Amino acid sequence: MATKEELCKKIQDVYPKAGVCGVDFDVEHDETVKAWAVDLHHGFNHLRTFVEIDEADNCLEGKMCIPLGMQIAQLKQNFDCPS
Repeated sequence: MATKEELCKKIQDVYPKAGVCGVDFDVEHDETVKAWAVDLHHGFNHLRTFVEIDEADNCLEGKMCIPLGMQIAQLKQNFDCPS
């Protein structure tokens, strides 16, 4: 299974506009849903998405990162932040 650090770096690589892990977004493993939780924050706004473990692992193995990038891009777009 991927680590938090690996997933943070991959999100920054796949979608640089997401910002900096620990500042603009956070990643943590959520045992309740058995997935990675990605939290984006901008001011007082907060959005969360879940990335399946297999999806994160596939992305880190270089197989397919499009779903991960799309999820993060969608969240970021919801903030309507300038690029």
